[in-house]
Amino acid sequence: MTETPRLIAIVDDDPYVRNALGSLLKSSGFASRAFSSVRDFLASLSEGLPDCIIIDLHMPGMTWLELQQELRREETRLPIIIMTGHFDPELRKQCEAAGAIAFLPKPPTVDALFAAIDAACKIRESYMSDGAPRP
Repeated sequence: MTETPRLIAIVDDDPYVRNALGSLLKSSGFASRAFSSVRDFLASLSEGLPDCIIIDLHMPGMTWLELQQELRREETRLPIIIMTGHFDPELRKQCEAAGAIAFLPKPPTVDALFAAIDAACKIRESYMSDGAPRP
């Protein structure tokens, strides 16, 4: 029996970033779905939940923090990894304090990216096994 690959959602308004991350994830045995906006990502949730989200810090229309608030409002628990081209240690602290699993510079190192994904997937597994409602 084949194990289902982890599904990673990529939310970034840059098509190059979406394609590059999608290719990297696929070559490493992950499945991915890419979205150019937070609203498109939210609309997809009725089709199933990813194991984690990789999102650009500066998205037009709806920020990662607004996404996180919307997920909480819907009682959907998904770990979020933030990537940014404007790395700032103070902003990193703020994002992690607000619930981000990781805060990575663009482009992230492969090791840092996969370490963040591994941590996020473990957190997602704990969400699913703690008896909490699962959307």
